[in-house]
Amino acid sequence: MLHVYLFLLCLPLLFFLDPLYRKLISFLTSAAATIVRSKESTDVGVVVSRTKYESSNGGSVDVDVSSSSTADHLVILVHGILGCAANWKYVANQFVRTLPDKVTIHSSESNMFRLTLDGVDVMGERLAAEVIEVVNRRPEVKRISFVAHSVGGLVSRYAIGRLYRPPRQNAEDNPSGVDNDGNSKGTICGLEPVNFITFASPHLGSRGNGQVPFLFGVPAIEKVASYISHWIFGRTGTQLFLVDDIGQGKPPLLLQMVEDCGELHFMSGLQSFKRRVAYSNVGYDHIVGWRTSSIRRQSELPKWEESITGKYPHVVYEEFSKGDAAETSANVSLEVVNGDTIEGKEASDCPPKIIVGKGGCKLP
Repeated sequence: MLHVYLFLLCLPLLFFLDPLYRKLISFLTSAAATIVRSKESTDVGVVVSRTKYESSNGGSVDVDVSSSSTADHLVILVHGILGCAANWKYVANQFVRTLPDKVTIHSSESNMFRLTLDGVDVMGERLAAEVIEVVNRRPEVKRISFVAHSVGGLVSRYAIGRLYRPPRQNAEDNPSGVDNDGNSKGTICGLEPVNFITFASPHLGSRGNGQVPFLFGVPAIEKVASYISHWIFGRTGTQLFLVDDIGQGKPPLLLQMVEDCGELHFMSGLQSFKRRVAYSNVGYDHIVGWRTSSIRRQSELPKWEESITGKYPHVVYEEFSKGDAAETSANVSLEVVNGDTIEGKEASDCPPKIIVGKGGCKLP
């Protein structure tokens, strides 16, 4: 209990240090932004300049760069809190190197640094507008995927809720309910949804129940954290700790996002993707617990051994789910690295699976 007393003793200092903390965050994010804008380098045939990338082998990274690529699959990379587009530089390069002429990579830059403190909904609207702009600039793209880290996963879920359009269903012209492109579950910004992948995203928020590991699972500390979250992470913090509903007469945003809400088709948009994957950390992630990032109760956490395969030593647990036979068109892969699993009840051509690992984030 020593850490509890130390935390409570230091709590009054937060009131005094809060203005200084905000100034420090402002200075550091501004400095980081300056460094990112001024950095230019070359890496394995991929020219990097001001966070805009283009590959010499046919693929392209960041659609703001003119390219002769014929790639028709747009992949949107979304960073986490206080992050920036450059966080995805290595991943973007690997995509282009591995899948030349097949993918166009865009690292989101509409919510960088301090803008990530404005709230999931505000960031989601920005991301949606950014995706629309990117798609308009790339008329050749036909398919779309999202790969998101941390809070970026929530932002992406909000954005697809805004961008989702149901299939055109006209009893006379289209009795099958399938649109002109053969998409039976609707589109995202007019494109065929393919993959929706999150890494260590707090889908259940960060409030209580050991969702933030460094708070030690102590109820008193977790309760205090929920009330001071806005000091550190602004409006985004209140939404993560599910206290954004206070005095507003409506559920917290993350609770609203578990179903379609008016013009925001949160669940329909998510269900439209052929493949949905969530990676979670079992350990060493002190900010996002493996239950919230894998969408599981404590009783649902899988047991795991040290290692089950020599080929992928980071994998310590694997589970296959039969899913719900009522839904046959979705291909849901439930995966966890160093952590937990995302639950789904959609059937697929390949059985949904859960992969739990002890370290690293390598795709099996």
